[in-house]
Amino acid sequence: MDKKHEEKFEFSHVPVMLYEAVDGLNVKPDGKYVDCTTGGGGHSFEIASRLNAQGRLFCFDRDPEAIEAAKKRLSPYADRITFINRNFGEVGDALDGIGIDGAIIDLGVSSYQLDNAERGFSYIKDAPLDMRMNQNDPKSAYDVVNTYSKEGLIRILRDYGEERFAPKIASYIINARENEPIKTTGQLSEIVKKAIGAMAAKDGGHPAKRTFQAIRIEVNGELAVIEPTLTALTSLLNPGGRLSVITFHSLEDRIVKQTFAKLAKGCTCPPKLPICVCGKKPQLELISKVILPSDEELKINSRSKSAKLRLAEKI
Repeated sequence: MDKKHEEKFEFSHVPVMLYEAVDGLNVKPDGKYVDCTTGGGGHSFEIASRLNAQGRLFCFDRDPEAIEAAKKRLSPYADRITFINRNFGEVGDALDGIGIDGAIIDLGVSSYQLDNAERGFSYIKDAPLDMRMNQNDPKSAYDVVNTYSKEGLIRILRDYGEERFAPKIASYIINARENEPIKTTGQLSEIVKKAIGAMAAKDGGHPAKRTFQAIRIEVNGELAVIEPTLTALTSLLNPGGRLSVITFHSLEDRIVKQTFAKLAKGCTCPPKLPICVCGKKPQLELISKVILPSDEELKINSRSKSAKLRLAEKI
């Protein structure tokens, strides 16, 4: 990245529900904690500031640019931080055998990635189709849009974007790419607009929003990694350790809610059995109802409006 680019785009992310999420961890000064999605380092900075020299914070991010930016922002606490440039889905392998006292996951895309046109996440700014959170990953949005079958496109638009016009949008994409590859976000956005036209106006918002969300989730495998990560983190937690998870759309929140419920239930025996034979015991306790952003935060940060925070504690 050249100097001009660095000056124009600072890797930052306004942390959503900062104090609610970090307070929910009940940080111990000498504890070990994990920020699974370091991003701009907002949550990490707050956690690190509550640790002493014996405490440790493991900062994960799959984006090398995020890691480098976080190292600078968190430099006052460098002595208590370990940076790990890996997908948070690999947390179990990366921290194998290390007991932790809490972990936070902010499943939102960073403001930097959304606002930096070159990353290809935005349906408003024209840029090459990319959407990779780690630009070393092999599959980009270009590959999804230009190589997936009609059925494959319908599946991701329906399942990951909850897009009711999925079949029509997929048809328009297929037709458009028969003439030439769809190379930019602007091209894709216009195709979606043409596909659903005036019908989208009834739903409000940009007509391509759900399509871009779906493709981004597919490119980065965002949903598939949530349940195994929460399960791995639960195994790493010391008794009394906590998980703090922020989601931004119903698909993510449903997975977190269901995974927490499963880990809090324990027994998986059929209800008709008179006694438990599976031997599974509850691992987590849900320690609050879902937490939503305050009215004050909603006024300051519009991107927080769909956020939900869920907390759980290791039994």
